[in-house]
Amino acid sequence: MTAPAEPVILPALEAQVARELELTRFSGPTWTRPRTHEGEHVHDVAVIGGGQSGLATAFGLRREGVHDVVVVDENEAGREGPWETYARMITLRTPKDLTPIDFGLPSLTFRAWYEAQHGADGWAALDKIPRGVWMAYLRWYRRVLDLPVRNGAKVDAIEPVGPGLFRLALRGGDAVLARKVVLATGIQGGGEWHTPAMIKDKLPTRLYAHTSEAIDFTAMAGKRIGILGGGASAFDNANFALGEGVAAVDVFMRRRELPRVNPIRFMEKVGLAARFPALGDADKYRAMACFLGHNQPPTNDTFARAAAWPGFDLHLGSPWLDVEAIDDGTRVKVTTPRGEHVFDFVVLSTGLISDPALRPELRKVALAIARWGDVVPVPADVRAPQGIRDLIAAHPYLGPAFEFLPVRPELADKVYGLFAFNYSALLSLGLSASALSGLQQALPKLASGIADQLFLDDKAENLAAFIGYDDHEFLGEWPRAVEAAA
Repeated sequence: MTAPAEPVILPALEAQVARELELTRFSGPTWTRPRTHEGEHVHDVAVIGGGQSGLATAFGLRREGVHDVVVVDENEAGREGPWETYARMITLRTPKDLTPIDFGLPSLTFRAWYEAQHGADGWAALDKIPRGVWMAYLRWYRRVLDLPVRNGAKVDAIEPVGPGLFRLALRGGDAVLARKVVLATGIQGGGEWHTPAMIKDKLPTRLYAHTSEAIDFTAMAGKRIGILGGGASAFDNANFALGEGVAAVDVFMRRRELPRVNPIRFMEKVGLAARFPALGDADKYRAMACFLGHNQPPTNDTFARAAAWPGFDLHLGSPWLDVEAIDDGTRVKVTTPRGEHVFDFVVLSTGLISDPALRPELRKVALAIARWGDVVPVPADVRAPQGIRDLIAAHPYLGPAFEFLPVRPELADKVYGLFAFNYSALLSLGLSASALSGLQQALPKLASGIADQLFLDDKAENLAAFIGYDDHEFLGEWPRAVEAAA
């Protein structure tokens, strides 16, 4: 693994960032009340995850006057998020002109950063954002804003230790105390990647991997790979594997036709991404039952690249009925309705399940978290398959600021102060934290909601301080007032 590239330094643009921060008075004055617990410092907010959402959360909290924030990430600096770990697409799928994490500061946008290096003509020539270029922008964003990220810090457990107080147990024995905790843990942070039981039960782990895992495709040069699933990541991995010298890649889909509709594009165009939280629960259910019924299709250029490889093949209407390790456990035989296939390795593009009970760091609070299945009945007019209903039911039922809610009132203290800013917010708040398309609208709601909780936690002290406020601002005197008093 190569070391992450150093963030590019752009003096003129960085001076403009500083100027815009000053002009907008972006960093509000701090107002929170310091805390300690048993002699240890308590942070106002701990953010788990130092990718794009975690970095932007820390930055957005500054505007709310919340400065005592720590971001923890298990990866080394520069490798946070998926972009240089398991993401294998050549470019991002979202439009290049989105402004998800700049909070309205023009000089902090991706476009400003890109044009500072490549000019306006370079921007005009850019179609989609290359994956590595986006990661380079995030490294610059972190550095220019001096965001407080602690790398190499994996959270093993989140433990409530008192009303409004959490202990984050870190691997290795260290810990972080915080009043509020944000799970900015990305697409997989609300549950786990799905591996079908048939695969787990019948194949040794050396013969398969999920697309979310690190896979050494270069070691498979000249070999044949099978991919289960026909979503965008299947084609991303097929392209990547063939580019690394894999001889043949076969993609298998249950559907008889390729997915063609990407509902995210509609949500971006008509404002549904921004306004989704205003819907009632039944309408949210209807919309997300439809959303989850779509596989995200590959981009046209990704599919064209895959189809152009001589070693690529696509099998429609071909679910895997059975798998078997053969040849002394060195290869995999896959049975489909259309015949049998033998592979040296298989890759699973089988999506994920959002369920707090699947997250090891939430094991001490998961049973206290309300889920959609606990709160919202299935609308009578929804005809979604049972599998989709089960997916919906397992999602956490969140409040308007991404806060976990208790399944019963007496369990409120276990979850109060926990925020799910990851893919599991999909049902309650739409794209929001689960896609770049939703961050622009979602981040201010999250930051404001956290600040509101912090303020209300100290409501008595804050109101007492206000009522007792007696600093004289006006210092003038009116001589005749003295004469009138006499």
